[in-house]
Amino acid sequence: MKSSPFERPPGDVVPRNEPPRFCYPLATVKCVGSPFFRSQEARDFACLHDVDPDVSRWTCDGVELCYGEETYRVDFVVTGNDDRTFMADVGEDAPRPPDWIEPAVGRLGHAYRPVAMHDFVDSYRLANAKDLLRYGLYRCPLGDRVRILAALDEMGSLTVAEALSAFREGRPMACLALILQGFLEIDLDDALIGSETAVRRIRD
Repeated sequence: MKSSPFERPPGDVVPRNEPPRFCYPLATVKCVGSPFFRSQEARDFACLHDVDPDVSRWTCDGVELCYGEETYRVDFVVTGNDDRTFMADVGEDAPRPPDWIEPAVGRLGHAYRPVAMHDFVDSYRLANAKDLLRYGLYRCPLGDRVRILAALDEMGSLTVAEALSAFREGRPMACLALILQGFLEIDLDDALIGSETAVRRIRD
């Protein structure tokens, strides 16, 4: 007898409390602890954290809030370079939490930030962040890193096409992901990354 696929009864599990799932891209840069995501929207917002120069780190730990017998799960605790923190609550549309959530978050010393990812649907920054994070687990060989930094010291800036020609030991496009490690910078907001995109060196 052919078995029928399992179907979850309506209302069996609150979507917010569903088990975490694998979402792409898999690599993270500033995550502390193990990353887990309730939705692709949450994963996409985490991509923006990884390319935000004002974000120091983010974590998926400590995101479940309790009030009496009620529980509510947000997505991240995000820490800025100024050590201020906020809890990000992400959905396709802006989340509408219970009234007790914002005071509960405040008692933990965080701000509460609801995020509607439909506001980012046409964002170049999000598309570029996801493209770069495909290479987030790759490490540029030392020789290539020295070559590109020396070239930028001399030239001031290079186009992406010119920068790719400086990489000889590793995979050129993956090496360009030095952007994620804080060595290089490009404009992520005005257009998709292309051959004419300007690459510059980050200096402390």
